[in-house]
Amino acid sequence: MAHQQCASGVGHIPASPGESPRQAGHSFIELALVLALLGLATAILVPPFLTWTAGVRLDLAANEITGTLRLARAYAIKHNTNVGLKFFPGESVVRYGLYRDDDGDGVRTNDIVSGRDPEVMPIRDLIHLGRQVSFGFPAGLNPRDPTDPRRRLGRLHDPVRFNRSDIASFSPLGVSTPGTIYLTDGRHLMAVRVNNRRGRVRIMRYLRDEDAWDG
Repeated sequence: MAHQQCASGVGHIPASPGESPRQAGHSFIELALVLALLGLATAILVPPFLTWTAGVRLDLAANEITGTLRLARAYAIKHNTNVGLKFFPGESVVRYGLYRDDDGDGVRTNDIVSGRDPEVMPIRDLIHLGRQVSFGFPAGLNPRDPTDPRRRLGRLHDPVRFNRSDIASFSPLGVSTPGTIYLTDGRHLMAVRVNNRRGRVRIMRYLRDEDAWDG
């Protein structure tokens, strides 16, 4: 008797050699169930994973900036000179350069542009920044000032603050311009804070639920 084609002509899965049509149907159902479970697991696990990786990038960026500031302080002490670490915030990348005060009035942007304060370290990119981490603040968040919790921070357009400059200065004794650099992944906020007495650098994390800084 000639083989009869499935009436619908669609959705027929032939059985493997030694496998009955009923067993093939069961295999198809089991495969569909596995795929459905994988899809559900992906939907559940991927968003927290992406949040976790963004948090790791934020930590890495804060630690990279901390190391850069400590390197600038060490250079000032080792070479017995006043130096300034200038940050160049941009949309997709942030660069920094280390400059020496050659005219005795501190490292200034105008002196850097004119060449009076020469570069002592090639300009570099911060490598742990990207689309997930940037200099700035989360949208809609006005945090407390880490130096005075009674006040709100304000000036949210300015994430690099050493007085009114974006230059962290260090003396041969290791004394620094006090200042703070703010980083965000869109939701979380971290700050790299420089103390003016010994040039001590510390990382602080903003706790949204507590409306306070930790670190």
